[in-house]
Amino acid sequence: MAAVEPLSGEALAPAVKLAPVAPGDRIFNLDMLRGWAILGILAVNAITFAWPIAAGMSEASRPYDLTGADAWGHWVTDVFFEDKFRTLFTMLFGVSIYLVGGERFDQARGRLLRSRLFWLAVFGLIHGLAIWCGDILLHYAYCGLIMMTMRSMKAGKLLWIGGGVTLLWALLATAGPLVMNALPPGLMAKAGAEQAGVTVQDILATVDAYRAGGAGPWIENAKAWLMVQGFSLFLIPVTIPLMMLGLGLFKSGFLGGRSPVWVYLLFAAAAAANLWVFGANAWAEVVAGPDADPTGGLASAAGGLAPLVTLGYASMLILMTRFGLKILTGVLAPVGRMAFTNYLTQSLIMASLFYLPWGPNWMGTMGPGQLWSVVGAIWIAQLIWSPLWLSVFSMGPLEWLWRCLTYGRMVPIRKPAPASVAL
Repeated sequence: MAAVEPLSGEALAPAVKLAPVAPGDRIFNLDMLRGWAILGILAVNAITFAWPIAAGMSEASRPYDLTGADAWGHWVTDVFFEDKFRTLFTMLFGVSIYLVGGERFDQARGRLLRSRLFWLAVFGLIHGLAIWCGDILLHYAYCGLIMMTMRSMKAGKLLWIGGGVTLLWALLATAGPLVMNALPPGLMAKAGAEQAGVTVQDILATVDAYRAGGAGPWIENAKAWLMVQGFSLFLIPVTIPLMMLGLGLFKSGFLGGRSPVWVYLLFAAAAAANLWVFGANAWAEVVAGPDADPTGGLASAAGGLAPLVTLGYASMLILMTRFGLKILTGVLAPVGRMAFTNYLTQSLIMASLFYLPWGPNWMGTMGPGQLWSVVGAIWIAQLIWSPLWLSVFSMGPLEWLWRCLTYGRMVPIRKPAPASVAL
């Protein structure tokens, strides 16, 4: 979930500039949407810090009961957050490929983009192996190398291809649960047994290994990282179309707030309808308990339309900004300007709290409900510290390091002092 700075003044110029980005060079909507995405991503990732990543693979391996606050916490995350924010971040990454790399004929900017993606992969390897197995930076880096070959496509082509493939995956994700529930009971039971694979006892044994101290947490994290990276290869056909869709939405003016109002209202209304159906059925599924689905697969089917909800969220935020509510959406922009720093900081804080040796070692002690208090505290901290940092510096500390490595030299980070006025 790498944050590549969406620059207008710097990155869209014919030549590559090496100066820091001035505040006026930013594209507000992209910063705002990226801030929304990076905060929402934490809500989804939190459970994979608190429990081994295999715990969420099936209901049979879930080591906690979905009752009380945990039922509500799981429901909120599943309905309003799961897949919606990663989808948005992937779309925005597609935009950044163009904003940094420019057109395909621009060899200088192309070299800059390749250098940037190389260092992103390095950050991803360090992040995944040393901090958290769920890293997506490495995945974005190699997908970015593919996406950069398509960055000069026209908006319509990007929307048709990227949007069409994304719609196809969404329809398959929607139809799949309905088809599975239409299978004979014997086949359903066999499929459920195969899905279970990992047991609760396996998960608890892994928790003990994480909490054993010494090299234990890093060994378990590395094993999980290898599994995630293998799975990520199968996500390439999902990620690339989302990046194309995001760039198409940018080039068409949608992300910049230039589409007709009815377009945004249509996406918002469709997303609200989906959330209503998904929310009602997902709650019925939670109440019914594990291994029961009173909705006949409808809850999971509604969840397959996550990209629609992503566009609905983006539409509402864009409309709020367009119609004078920038005072509300503006709080997200500083978080988005420092999204790379904030993403990695989220991982460092969560890993330190739950399994790294110097922390309180909370691994395996919190369910989805209690986790929301940790997520909320980090949200508040990042909403406060991001504008404070940017009041002094022109970019986040890790954005600065990334840029220095990309350019191969030190670049300024402090904001220039305001010019004095002669009296």
